[in-house]
Parts: sequence; C-alpha cells; structure tokens
Amino acid sequence: MNKVALDDPPEIPAALVAAPVAARRPHALVGNTPVMWIGAPMAPRGRGFWAKLEGFNPGGMKDRPALHMVRCAEQRGQLAPGARIVESTSGTLGLGLALAGMISHHPVTVVTDPGLEPIVARMLAVYGTRVEVVGEPHPTGGWQQARRERVTELLGSEPGAWCPDQYSNPDNVDGYESLALELIAQLGRVDVLVCAVGTGGHSAGVARVLRRFNPDMTLIGVDTISSTIFGQPGGQRLMRGLGSSIHPANVDYAAFDEIHWVAPAEAVWACRTLAATHHATGGWSVGAVALVAGWAAGVHDPDTRIAAVFPDGPHRYFDTIYNDTYCTEHELLDADPPTEPDTIAHPAQRIVRSWTRCTRVVDPRQAAPIDGSML
Repeated sequence: MNKVALDDPPEIPAALVAAPVAARRPHALVGNTPVMWIGAPMAPRGRGFWAKLEGFNPGGMKDRPALHMVRCAEQRGQLAPGARIVESTSGTLGLGLALAGMISHHPVTVVTDPGLEPIVARMLAVYGTRVEVVGEPHPTGGWQQARRERVTELLGSEPGAWCPDQYSNPDNVDGYESLALELIAQLGRVDVLVCAVGTGGHSAGVARVLRRFNPDMTLIGVDTISSTIFGQPGGQRLMRGLGSSIHPANVDYAAFDEIHWVAPAEAVWACRTLAATHHATGGWSVGAVALVAGWAAGVHDPDTRIAAVFPDGPHRYFDTIYNDTYCTEHELLDADPPTEPDTIAHPAQRIVRSWTRCTRVVDPRQAAPIDGSML
C-alpha cells in the first residue's frame, strides 16, 4: 500500500488557533474578553481609545469579583458549604453571584429596588436566585441604603448566611486583577484608564495592577450627576450601575487624577452613537465612559494609549436606553451631542447638572458640603 508523503503539514486557519478554549463549566467563560478600537465620532478623527468589552462575560464585568469574593470567603471559612449568599445589587453583581452560587452550590438572595430591569429580574429567577425588592428608598441613603438594611434583616433571619458587601470588601477590588493583566497582554501598556465608579471596585483594582507596569498612568473616574461619591449632593438618579447614594469604602480617592460627572441624556447619546457606528455598546456606564474616553483621546497626545472599561452589553437596556418611548418620556433624546465638559475647580463649587470635570479629587467624608465657601 502506497503512503502519501507530505513535505509540509497543512496550515491551520488562524481563526482556529485563536479560538477560545472549550469550557466544561460556565465560570470558565469568565475573562479573556476582547478589546476594540473606538474612533470617530466618539473621538476626534484620527484619534481613539481601546474599549475592554466586559459584556462578553456571561453576566458582565462583575462576574469576576463575584467569583473571587465567594471563593475567598469559602477558603477563609466565612462561607460554609451550602450557606446562603445575600447581597444588595442594582443588577450586574446579582448576575455574577447567581453564577458563583450555581457552581459552588450556594443559594443566593439578591436585594434590589424597583429600578431593576424586568429582563434581569426574570433571568435571576430562572438562574435560581431569590429576588427581594425594597419598596421605599431610605430618607438619606436612597435605594442603596434601603437595600443594605434589608440585607441586614435577612442575614439576621438565616443563621450562617453570608453577605459579600461589595461596597467595602477588599476582595471586590482584588477580583479585577485578571482584567488588568489582560489589558497589559492585549495592549502592552496603558497610559490613561477611564472607569465608571459605583462601588469603587474595578477602578481601584484595575488601576492598582496597571500602575505596577506604568506608575505614571492617569486614572479618570466617571460618575453620574446626583451621586454622592465625589462630593456632590445625592438625588434621584436615572442611571444605574454607576454612582451612589452612600460612600463605598472601596473607592480609592487618592488613585484618581480627575473625575467627570455625566447626565443621562449624554450617556444615551453615547450609547446610541456607539451602536450606530461601532456595534459595540452597552448600558449607562458604557455610554458615560465612552463619552469621557473619547474626549480624553482628543486632549492627550496622539500616541497616548487610552483604555476604557465597558462593564456590560446592551441587552438589559432595551426598555430604557434603546427604547424611544422611554427616552422621550424622560427627555433624553432632545439634547445636542455633547462635545466637551464644563470644568469646576472643586467638587463642592456648585451642583452639576450636565457633563462636568474636576481635577481636584477629595474624599467627601472628610470635606464640607457644597455651600459656596470651598473656593
């Protein structure tokens, strides 16, 4: 029988070489998310930034810290086998905890508020998660404080239940190390990092690791108007996923070089513009971060490597950001395209109502409230 000799083996298609590994369990799908170049019209022509597309995780960016916090609590003996996990969430961490509970055999209860999108509530229920909705905001701490107080009640009613406390748990911060190391592998270096700020976890965790490679890296924080995180007074907020009515302990104020506050209509414009021009888009945080990162691409030198974290994808926002009726009811479609932020010298200079930046970052727990005397 004749044998066929091959001088050169057949070439393996590049697409197969770069294919993700086969996953036997769902948590193996977390991480190794792509980065994508975002240029005009989000940035001036010829400029742009790299977007880390965390919506490629099963539930979004917070899959990473959810898995990490649960794993660490089990290793320390804080979370006993089969014990319930109870946490406050606006949605994304809830999805991550649903995944973590599923693979580690812990029942999960999430406490949320009426702003949770119906699709997220339904998916959490399908994943086997118990969803509790608080009925009224706290008089001073808003929905977040109301949720946290309900978490405390639930913990007291079920011995052995454990709360990750994403607002102050250092494991939340450490859970983003993988994201930072992926950025280094993908981009080589990062000169400017743009992050939304809610619990403070990913801005602190990613920046801390990236500064091991580039100590001079600039960190730009993105908040929403009516958020208390950086010294503005709290108020009713339309945007979810960033901002806060409390002061999370995980916010690393000293790490930030500047902060930006963004209004809902500006974030909607950015989300819809991303969808129409780049296909990659997401929720409130994505729009706000893209707006600021595009501006940063225009004011920094052309060779500055800018990375922005896009925490999720668009799917849960079909009834809000991508719903014309909703946006019309909330007057989110009539604003002119935002071009650049206003600037204030101190976070307490005045109450901001639209895109505004400040290069002085203070810890509001140690600062006086807005009264006009801070200048």
